[in-house]
Amino acid sequence: MEETTRQIAREIDRRRTFAIISHPDAGKTTLTEKILLFGGAVREAGAVRAQRAARHATSDWLEIERQRGISVSSSVMHAEYDGVRINILDTPGHHDFSEDTYRTLLAADSVVMLIDAAKGVEPQTRRLFEVCRMRGLPIFTFINKMDRAGRDPLDLLGEIEEVLGIEAIPVNWAVGSGREFRGVYDRLARRLLIFAGGDHGASELEETEIAGAVDAPEIRAAMGPEADPTCEALELLDGAAGSFDLDRVRAGKQTPVFFGSALTNYGVRPFLESFLAIGPCPGAQISATGPVDPVETPFSAFVFKIQANMDPDHRDRVAFVRICSGRYVQGLVARHPRTGKSIRLAKSTLLMGRDREGVREAFPGDVVGLFDPGILRIGDTLCEDGQVSFVDFPAFAPEHFRRIELGLVARRKALAKGLEQLTQEGAVQLFRDADASSATVVGAVGPLQFDVLKHRMAAEYKVELRLTPLSFTVARWPQAGFDPDMVRHSTMTRLVFDRDDRPVILAQSQAFLDSLVARHPELELADTPDPTLFQRTRSAA
Repeated sequence: MEETTRQIAREIDRRRTFAIISHPDAGKTTLTEKILLFGGAVREAGAVRAQRAARHATSDWLEIERQRGISVSSSVMHAEYDGVRINILDTPGHHDFSEDTYRTLLAADSVVMLIDAAKGVEPQTRRLFEVCRMRGLPIFTFINKMDRAGRDPLDLLGEIEEVLGIEAIPVNWAVGSGREFRGVYDRLARRLLIFAGGDHGASELEETEIAGAVDAPEIRAAMGPEADPTCEALELLDGAAGSFDLDRVRAGKQTPVFFGSALTNYGVRPFLESFLAIGPCPGAQISATGPVDPVETPFSAFVFKIQANMDPDHRDRVAFVRICSGRYVQGLVARHPRTGKSIRLAKSTLLMGRDREGVREAFPGDVVGLFDPGILRIGDTLCEDGQVSFVDFPAFAPEHFRRIELGLVARRKALAKGLEQLTQEGAVQLFRDADASSATVVGAVGPLQFDVLKHRMAAEYKVELRLTPLSFTVARWPQAGFDPDMVRHSTMTRLVFDRDDRPVILAQSQAFLDSLVARHPELELADTPDPTLFQRTRSAA
């Protein structure tokens, strides 16, 4: 028993489980591929810059992702680098898929925030940052695309601090930018790294390291024409900026900042090595009864994602499970608190985008794919002793709605199966009218989800889904004092029921709901089916 405990502690200490967040087109998928490249998990980084590319990113495996060149679904990758086990949670950058991103962030121990050097802090970055702040996640910043014309790095630091409200401390500093981007100076290790070659990441990169103070003659000589502006910027930082504080980083109050170019590989390896050295290993996860010690507590885990049809030939369904404590071994019998039943975890894999490999054991921080016949849901807990229940995952209120034209669908059974399975993934929500026995309305956080839904229904279930736009923009769940007659006779609202038969009010505007509550003060409306989940998650974090 003691040897098992020591093994678990050793494995936890060498694991880093993190998510990468950014605004679309900041280079997130490219950075993910390069980290996998350095870790030996892939031999060649995917070309994701154009639809006509012959290769695609490992993390973008859905057909619609390959067609559009964007990430629409979170994926999981892993690699080994210098004895460290890397678990990467790649998230969609587009706002329309933010619900998937939010759930994935619950499975991360830290976050890499990617910022475009030319565009700075963009809207989706701000939204995702607030989720990370709510959870108290440590945030590491990588300012990307330094090989292109961009903004002054000092301005970017100021914007991070002003817009996001977090202290930004440069761990390294870019030597030049655009065509003159030559390398980075490591402020903590007091060394200069000069890069050459690389051919935009397609060939081996040359790195020259020179130790010494930034104003040392050999350092200045290696910087060439960029010596004066680099030294001036670093002198200003030494006098005005704060100092690196690992405790503040772990508390989410300070973000270490790195500069580089994921496309050319310049600065990626120094960033990766620094992140693995100072990034947090898996810690205690919050349950309904308090923190769960990852070493001392027997096996426990939670489901943060469901994905149907990862293997189109077998129409499988895989639950993405984040291990929180103990040691997972294939065949382990776990309790399922939501149903009160026991489940044998017999078929499990390690995930690598769409690719999978069998796994016999895994440890806290790892993400395991469990083959699921339809028992598990997003937010479910699995635990060995039955005493653990993790904080539930909140659902998001949809803002866009479409009517399902049932009369235009020939394959009704395939339609029902496809809608049920894809709804269980959490991308869209299904509603039925009060007088209907099946779903007639589909809702989503963003309209692109409807494109994904239609594409996947056609590709995976051979159903041509017909959707008609509805004018509703708000969904609210009545909590108390609700009489259906309040909305039944209004053309501005519609009463529907969600998958758990809870009443939901769809309205054309928030203003109308406000007037409805003003007329019926006893009516309480919530943004989600269970309004306490956000507060419980916030309190737990």
